[in-house]
Amino acid sequence: MTDTEIPLETQLNTETGPIRWAELERHFARGVVVRVDPALDLVAVAAAFVRDDEPTVMNWMTAGQVARASTDEAQDWHQRDPDLWAVVAAPWVLVQEPAVGA
Repeated sequence: MTDTEIPLETQLNTETGPIRWAELERHFARGVVVRVDPALDLVAVAAAFVRDDEPTVMNWMTAGQVARASTDEAQDWHQRDPDLWAVVAAPWVLVQEPAVGA
């Protein structure tokens, strides 16, 4: 099976993993870190970004479930150093802090 035969969600799932804030800081400085609400499926959001599914992404953004990481969020992550999950949907780095109790 070639990469083109692998479903997008499966490929993205294999590229998703834990990351520390120190590894994300340079991406935040470039303005490409996007926060994904813990209620959403990170892989599904990444797939929507890759597919350029603008209506779906805009709905999430309007609802505040997906947004560029703010300076306040960056400072919070820097102070707490939580476990974050990340996946690249170039040029974006989508990050998600697992829901409490997850």
